Amino acid sequence: MPGPSSMAERFLKEATRILFFTGKGGVGKTSLACATAVSLAGMGRRVLLVSTDPASNLDEVLGVELHGAPVAVEGAPGLFALNIDPEAAARAYRERVVGPYRGVLPEASITSMEEQLSGACTVEIAAFDEFTKLLGDEKATAEFDHVVFDTAPTGHTLRLLKLPAAWTGFMDQNTTGTSCLGPLSGLEAQKALYEASMQALGDPKATTLVLVSRPERSALEEAERSRAELAEMGVGNQRLILNGVFRATEPGGAVAVALEGRCREALAGMPAGLAELARIEIPLLGYAPMGVENLKSVFGGAVRRRQTTGAVRQEGGEGDVPLAGLIDEIEAKGRGVVMTMGKGGVGKTTIASAIAIELARRGHRVHLSTTDPAAHVAATVGGAVANLTVSRIDPAVETRRYSEAVLAKSAPALDAQGMALLEEDLRSPCTEEIAVFSAFAQTVAEGEHGFVVLDTAPTGHTILLLDAAEAYHREVTRTMSDLPESVRELLPRLRDPEFTRVLLVTLPEATPVHEAKRLQEDLGRAGIYPFAWVVNQCFTGGSYRDPVLVERSERERPYIEEVREQLAKRMAVVGWEPIEPVGAERLQRLAARGTAEAVIEAARR
Repeated sequence: MPGPSSMAERFLKEATRILFFTGKGGVGKTSLACATAVSLAGMGRRVLLVSTDPASNLDEVLGVELHGAPVAVEGAPGLFALNIDPEAAARAYRERVVGPYRGVLPEASITSMEEQLSGACTVEIAAFDEFTKLLGDEKATAEFDHVVFDTAPTGHTLRLLKLPAAWTGFMDQNTTGTSCLGPLSGLEAQKALYEASMQALGDPKATTLVLVSRPERSALEEAERSRAELAEMGVGNQRLILNGVFRATEPGGAVAVALEGRCREALAGMPAGLAELARIEIPLLGYAPMGVENLKSVFGGAVRRRQTTGAVRQEGGEGDVPLAGLIDEIEAKGRGVVMTMGKGGVGKTTIASAIAIELARRGHRVHLSTTDPAAHVAATVGGAVANLTVSRIDPAVETRRYSEAVLAKSAPALDAQGMALLEEDLRSPCTEEIAVFSAFAQTVAEGEHGFVVLDTAPTGHTILLLDAAEAYHREVTRTMSDLPESVRELLPRLRDPEFTRVLLVTLPEATPVHEAKRLQEDLGRAGIYPFAWVVNQCFTGGSYRDPVLVERSERERPYIEEVREQLAKRMAVVGWEPIEPVGAERLQRLAARGTAEAVIEAARR
């Protein structure tokens, strides 16, 4: 196989017009999408870089303020970038639907239409409209040689790519002329564009799907699931980029050897389907690939190293609490909900699983669940644990349950035609969002009688879930006539700091820290305040000989200080684990550890 640099050179030289980057949260999709766009622009191409992620951080990586129209990126002639803003798209969509009726229909009817268009599904389809214009309408991007999409984490991306088929199928079968998005005539005009989008995705001469992963078991398994599902959808032109592959220098030290061993073990167990794809390996970098100059070095350019002084031990701050100490405080209440939140890939699942297993070990009844479409809590726990129930909120299962409940409740009051119309309405893709929300509310309610630990989806999807509470109240009332107690009490429970403990999980890096900061601000506007921050997978506190690890250790310190001094009332620093924390025994050890330094010392031994 050709070396990494030659494979990257070939990838760039033969790049199709459309490039889609997707993968598990935190694997480096945005950095690699940006590096690809910068490199293509450096080859004299005109490139449009687009983010479809509700929690996009393109601005921070590129160092330029972005919005819904293309903006030139300074330092990269020929490169333009934009963010698809879901909320702005939804506002424009609502006005396109409602605007023609202002002054024509009574004000009460206009208000009713606006309320009907206030749900999360409107946000999703409106953002998707913007996305399909760029993907399916060549005239919209005719001035560009390449369009590079930086997508949301995998589960949300797969849902996004399935929307054209879901909505066109719904429109084909719908006989009422209306939907939860208002008159179908507005959607019908988009049908050809949706179909063109799917044709573009399936054309190997036009589109390449780039699966991004790290050399970690869970990331590789999710990449394989995405590969298979996308292939079934007709997206066959795929390739793999492995990001953060570590090779220790000689002598590298015990931690470097352990890190390299974890990489090799994960790659040796790579799923067969994924292993067959053409791939590029990107080495673990000591610096964050942010800013145009650093992005230029990702695909084999000159690496800009800074002078390092060796790791300095990090002293604890006033609000610092070991992870075991956080669990002590959580346990004191005897019941309630623990929610781990943050950017994808920061270790929310690991921290949630460790807390759940430790609470169960202490004799409490615990339900560990997830709202993440790409859930893998069961694989992380690894087997049965006394006092612990593990589940996931499965969209397909919850949609079926919700639809059956609505139909059963409505059957006595409807004739055959009415039931047929209701069944048709429930086939709308919006029903899935309502069903998942209802299941989320029911799971939170279980915290009244024990501990519920929720591993939530990556930030953008979580915020949509919480922001949508009032809209779902209206929608559930419309279909169910009355609100279930769990839905009615959801927001009060989430806002009660004695009942719900929110843990913001981050890595000691710029993007995850600043995304968690924005999440904290959003939660505050909803009346929800974090219990603590967990800074995960830290190298800070150890002494290394490998130059990459030395540099990473030094670069972590400012972000740990930012969390400690500016953002968190309580903070736990969790060190990088030499053995991947999977399985009850390793997770229990993680929960019991006091400090990051203890982990590093264990790694040395």
